Amino acid sequence: MDPLIARDFLGTGWSAPLGVDGRGGINLVSGDRAIERSILTILATAKGERRMRPMFGCGIHDLVFAPNDPTTAGLVHSQVLEALGWWEPRIVVRSVDVQSSRDEDGLLLIDVRYTIKATNADRNLVYPFYLIPGEG
Repeated sequence: MDPLIARDFLGTGWSAPLGVDGRGGINLVSGDRAIERSILTILATAKGERRMRPMFGCGIHDLVFAPNDPTTAGLVHSQVLEALGWWEPRIVVRSVDVQSSRDEDGLLLIDVRYTIKATNADRNLVYPFYLIPGEG
């Protein structure tokens, strides 16, 4: 059986950012990539940003002016867990690790480790989140 066909049950959706494929149709993503794009969309969307879904997204954007300290890292951790728990039912979040970048002031690296429920496949994704330094 073709491995792409075997993973059709994970879903297919429009790619983000929206684009056109080589035949003039809408670019689509499916399988593991669709779940990854969904996680990125959830983390990149501030709550209240979408008028028709005001609760959709992640509360980390309320912390953009917070100091780069362990308290902020803990708040980011809990916001990411809450958002993914609400909005991405196809995964089980195994861990969320928030670390300050050594190279760039105000950058938090959010390492999300998760398991895709349907395939029991372990994955991880690192999401960069920028604080505005000196403003907190």
